[in-house]
Amino acid sequence: MTTENLLDDIRLACQQFPARFQTLQLGTVASDGQPEASYAPYVTDQGRYYVYLSRLARHAGNLRDVPRASVLFIEAEADAKHLFARQRLTLACTVTEIARATPRFEAVLDRFGERFGKFMQAIRPLEDFGLFELQPTSGSYVAGFARAYVLDGGDLGHIRHRNDEGHQSPTEQARQRLDEELTA
Repeated sequence: MTTENLLDDIRLACQQFPARFQTLQLGTVASDGQPEASYAPYVTDQGRYYVYLSRLARHAGNLRDVPRASVLFIEAEADAKHLFARQRLTLACTVTEIARATPRFEAVLDRFGERFGKFMQAIRPLEDFGLFELQPTSGSYVAGFARAYVLDGGDLGHIRHRNDEGHQSPTEQARQRLDEELTA
């Protein structure tokens, strides 16, 4: 298999990975610089992620005050071959709040209704909720140990190895122990 074919396979796996999840991990920062880790149910449309958040939640205020976020999708611990090498996708995003009573707001909330059912009927009309669009600008994808990739370009369609050299071991013996552990 050529390097280009391998990268095409990695690109496809990376694009399909988020579909395994109904929620995303969300990293935001407050206007005073305090970081906040949280999560939210999400839907996608045209390469963008949408979250519908209560404005009472700190992460909603953070997204309004500092319109940048990090999104993380990560393989469940129980499914991982090794906890140090969990498959994961991290996306740096710009954030836009979508105004209520606009065609975009209504279309995305319809998608939430399709995905999350009756609960959305209860929270959709709540005016203290806001719809936020997370548009990825760059990312990284870890497919396993020493298999890390950088995503950039339009629609994050350009993928390359993060480091062609791999991890550096001080001795051949240390490298062999690592190889044995990963194949066990």
